[in-house]
Amino acid sequence: MNGCCEPRCAVASRIQAVIFDLDGTLLDTEKFTKSTLKEFLENHGKVLDSENEDKRLGMGPQESAIDVIKEYDLPLTPQQFFDEIIPIYKEKWPKAKPLPGANRLISHLHKHGVRFALASNSKTAGVEGKISYHEGWKEQFSVILGSDQVKSGKPSPDLFLEAAKRMVVDAAHCLVIEDSLVGVRAANAAGMKVVAVPPHSEADYASFADSVLHSLLEFQPELWDLPPFEDWVGSTLPIEPIYASGLFSNGFFCEAEDDEPSGFPDQVWGLYFGWAKLNTHEVFKVLVGVGRGHCTCTAKRKIKPWIIDDGKDHIADQHMHLSLVGFIRGLNNNETLMDLEVVEEEKSIASASLDLPMFLHHTRAPLFP
Repeated sequence: MNGCCEPRCAVASRIQAVIFDLDGTLLDTEKFTKSTLKEFLENHGKVLDSENEDKRLGMGPQESAIDVIKEYDLPLTPQQFFDEIIPIYKEKWPKAKPLPGANRLISHLHKHGVRFALASNSKTAGVEGKISYHEGWKEQFSVILGSDQVKSGKPSPDLFLEAAKRMVVDAAHCLVIEDSLVGVRAANAAGMKVVAVPPHSEADYASFADSVLHSLLEFQPELWDLPPFEDWVGSTLPIEPIYASGLFSNGFFCEAEDDEPSGFPDQVWGLYFGWAKLNTHEVFKVLVGVGRGHCTCTAKRKIKPWIIDDGKDHIADQHMHLSLVGFIRGLNNNETLMDLEVVEEEKSIASASLDLPMFLHHTRAPLFP
């Protein structure tokens, strides 16, 4: 249950409400955003610069459109840009899945009567369109706001202040959960506490956020004077299955390219367990470490599966499907996968957990949809 960074100081005033960002915080839309832009640019004879795309994380629609048009020298007005790209993007909305821990946290707050709002730099119609594919979300949020409902979007504090106003909660009693630096700064400007769950290429938010996590699975409500979770089973947390496929080679799992939505979400980080399926169609228990390699200077994550079944250490250079069904713990900021060479305790925990009915039933369903 470790987060990578606990709150910098004790909570001075009791948190009474939570305000979420949407894209990249609750919904895994960032890869779809990149693949949409890639498709759009190809239609105009341009090539996406993937490494340069993260700078637009958290920007409002208008600002982002102007920036893309300028960077790629497109002969379009912002309105023409929207008219062409939004239909492509909308086609992908049904495929955008909740990020790890999102449904769990939403259900937990709702169960305990904690007010929570959605405040996004996207326009309201887009926000409502995206969440319409997720049962119960629209009904459970106390307030849903898009940037077109306030004078200025993030990094202005207007969205967060308006959300607090509509929930009838003082800003000092609100906790914001964000993935972008733009959103974190907006929360700072609103005078609210803020938890950052950034993409790993933009993970240095510690000087701006009160707490920085790798995923919502690491969020501990009790640190914010909110009701604690009660869903851990011993040392493990059951999670909604997280799927990926790739090549298992030299002891590591190689994902698809960053702009392909077939790999793990960016917020998958730490020690997980689940099931692995290989070319032979055999299914094995597996412990999976997701984090940095021996070089902590790169934001590129490594994924290392440990096959738990005896006598399977020889497996190599095979296509592998992974289905993660449980979470053990996060990794500390300076902890790398090389520090986890001895993982016998975690392998034992994973193996015993996967014998429990709540985890074993996943093998009866399609391992990889």
